[in-house]
Amino acid sequence: MKTSAINFSRAWFLAVCLCLAAVGASAETVYVFPSGNDHWSGGKRASNSDKTDGPLATLPAAVAKVRAARAATAKENRIVLRGGTYVLSEPLIFTPEDSDLVVSGFKGETAIITSEVPITGWHRAAGGDPDLWQADVPAAQNGAWVFHELFINGRWAQRARLPVTGFYRIADEVKGQPLQLRFHPGDIKPDWTQAGDVEMVRLQAWAQARNQIKGVSEASNIVSLAGAILPYANEANARYFIENAPGPLAPGQWRLDRHSGFVTYKAQSGEDLTRATVTAPRLYDLIRLEGQKDRPVHDIVFRGLTFAGADWRLEDGSDIDFQAGVEVPAAFQAQNARDCKVEQCVFTRLGGYAVDLGHGCQNNTVIGCAMFDLGGGGIRVGDTDPNQAAAAPNFGSIIADNHIHHIGLVNAPAVGVLIFLSASNCVAHNEIDHTFYSTISVGWTWGYAPNPCHDNIIEFNHLHDFGQGMLSDMGGVYTLGIQRGTIVRENLIHDVNVSGYGGWGLYTDEGSSGIVLESNIVYHCQSAGMHQHYGETNLFYNNIIALNQEAQIARTRPEPHVSFYFTNNIVYFDSGMLLSGKWDGGPVDLDHNLYFDTRVNPTHLPLDGKLKFEDWRALGHDVHSIFQDPLFANPANGDFRLRSGSPALPFGFHPLDLRDVGVRKKYALPSHG
Repeated sequence: MKTSAINFSRAWFLAVCLCLAAVGASAETVYVFPSGNDHWSGGKRASNSDKTDGPLATLPAAVAKVRAARAATAKENRIVLRGGTYVLSEPLIFTPEDSDLVVSGFKGETAIITSEVPITGWHRAAGGDPDLWQADVPAAQNGAWVFHELFINGRWAQRARLPVTGFYRIADEVKGQPLQLRFHPGDIKPDWTQAGDVEMVRLQAWAQARNQIKGVSEASNIVSLAGAILPYANEANARYFIENAPGPLAPGQWRLDRHSGFVTYKAQSGEDLTRATVTAPRLYDLIRLEGQKDRPVHDIVFRGLTFAGADWRLEDGSDIDFQAGVEVPAAFQAQNARDCKVEQCVFTRLGGYAVDLGHGCQNNTVIGCAMFDLGGGGIRVGDTDPNQAAAAPNFGSIIADNHIHHIGLVNAPAVGVLIFLSASNCVAHNEIDHTFYSTISVGWTWGYAPNPCHDNIIEFNHLHDFGQGMLSDMGGVYTLGIQRGTIVRENLIHDVNVSGYGGWGLYTDEGSSGIVLESNIVYHCQSAGMHQHYGETNLFYNNIIALNQEAQIARTRPEPHVSFYFTNNIVYFDSGMLLSGKWDGGPVDLDHNLYFDTRVNPTHLPLDGKLKFEDWRALGHDVHSIFQDPLFANPANGDFRLRSGSPALPFGFHPLDLRDVGVRKKYALPSHG
């Protein structure tokens, strides 16, 4: 009998809520309102008639008041933010003494926690272009405030980019230090060196490198860059673009010139910056939960809040993102936090990841949130270093009913949900879409080394429209390393497109072993519905793999042990081959499957370009499999329910109806899907 981890999470969630309700019954509440006063009591939701008492004005003052009151009476443990914008001048840090606290928005009002501040004094730039605007930012000249994000009426604006669409191509790498690349004539300008803050952003396979331009030789067409080259994933003729270069701007683009202190913006049609709200962030992170291993932060709830406006760093002029945005921090960070919750919150206009449940975090929950317009990814969980992971284990996160979309705007390899060396997490009922790389990634061990990533449940997620032609080598659910007890089930995965190769739905990468992948529907993937690079004894069971472009099933590296079992699946296709990769060495077990090629009887077609099916069977594969139309309801429109009389039913296939995957209605935020 299969037990759903999300059922356990519901019961656990209800129990926690009941406990919080009991605490709240005798708790005092501190109210905060931007028009309040930090010298008032905070005990009233609005000011009194003679303006002598009412809510506090700032969130740091509210936290300080709660701390002081708890030390004296142990009563106050709730902060309620009225609608408005709360600008932080430094990250707000919660420590173990702040435990058993609820920070929530006032019902029906929008409370925004941000580091964005207005940029004012806009005027039309010299030169006669009525759509070119400038404002003076003196702090940029002395380096006190160098921002990389700009928002026009809350809309993320594109930093100056060349080419405006598409990419340049690297001609060649020049060996040695400093890092040098050869460019095609005219693509890079010598005066960009004098600007000092012009960046080259290179995309290579699944990785990205951002480096400031330090020198340009127009005679030899060589550019010298800050930092180092990517350690691997280099590719010939790699794509790149330039950011923050001097010169003409396209509509909707902006540039900060640190030498002059001017920020320049090219207005879109109808925009008048004297009437617009233009903001930029001052901080890199907004919230930190900082506990210790033996004294964790615990039972803090953040509910109904909006976190918006955090920047991203470029350390020493270089940022090397070799996979999944691993080096990208989050706006909401937690270390040694236990039984904390983030509920029904919005995360937007952030330069990095939204939430990081990092070192020593245990049994925390992120539920019912919307995360979008992010420079990085959605949610990170766990440590990347095995020694750190062993010193303070990370486990038990519940990540459910979140809509994570339009991410990776700065670091394209960022992931929707990224689980490193962490165990017993449940990732369920999320919708993740419009990413440039994998939507869910689990594991951080390449090969067969022991690691603490195991027993993770990935279920009922709707993962779609990812890759978007930007990077290569990705999956809807991507795994690494040995992961005993990990189950990937009842997910709906579709529409992945890549720049070069490797657009897969279910992707068990290097050393992925002991994983059960069952009852998923995967369709419209550019490369294949499922792909195993190498691993041991994974089980692909009762899945629907359909209408993928180049192939349906892929394997890269044969090994002496059984690579995987593929049984009781339906494979339905109308293009490409059934198999791709290497199938002529190392044991693999495929049998009791239903195949159907809509074009012609597949017994007359090669499975992988050369191997015919009768020869495949002679090798002992798919001896009991059948070739018949499974009678899907409407596969062209993504409806893979089985019609009456389907041969898959007596064959033993368990019907799938995944129309209710993704965010459940009771958790969906009204304006964010």
